[in-house]
Amino acid sequence: MIEVHHLENSRSQRVVWLLEELGSEFEVVTYRRDPATMLAPVALRELHPLGKSPVIRDRARGDRARGDRVIAESGAILDYLIEHHDPERRLAPEAGSDDHERYRFWMHHAEGSAMPPLVMRLVFSRLGQPPVPALARPLGRLFARGVEQQYLGPEIRRLVEFWEGELEAKGPWFAGERFSAADIQMSFPLLALASRGGLEDTPRLQAFLAACREREAYRRTVARIGEFGLDAGE
Repeated sequence: MIEVHHLENSRSQRVVWLLEELGSEFEVVTYRRDPATMLAPVALRELHPLGKSPVIRDRARGDRARGDRVIAESGAILDYLIEHHDPERRLAPEAGSDDHERYRFWMHHAEGSAMPPLVMRLVFSRLGQPPVPALARPLGRLFARGVEQQYLGPEIRRLVEFWEGELEAKGPWFAGERFSAADIQMSFPLLALASRGGLEDTPRLQAFLAACREREAYRRTVARIGEFGLDAGE
């Protein structure tokens, strides 16, 4: 049995979706964000020192010496589940193929390049809101506007243009003709942008998200834990 320790509105949506695609038996343990800080509760630290989600506990692969196997970080979790719970490799291209090279790139790109500017935009957007002291909020909004105009806006536009171009040239999925875990991984930054209207004039990215939402496993995921949106959390 696999336990998914799921923080509401977070990266752990991808883990639940992958398990639904695989048809694996799993349990979801849900944690609520602190309403003031939007951070994860300290209870997650009891499972993993970083105290963040997603984290999975794989009871089937534990042992007496180390106990249950605990895996953190969404990319590492998806890799682990593909390796140990997808024996037919339905959600990963054949190793050594061109599609597998693309698959590996997108699995890392999603967190390595795509998410940092989106998280930065979220953080800076809150500089003009509580709990920032009232007297500091005008300066915070001014600073955030400058960062958005000089760095975040251009950087995110460059990323979106790159994604759109890649799907146009080599799609319809990020690793080629077949749906894979790379698409699950890349869904997160795209959902984050879509939740704030950031995918205008990107017909291929919009078609990609529409195709994701049509998958039965995705629908089961949303019914179980909801759909991610950047306005509600990190």
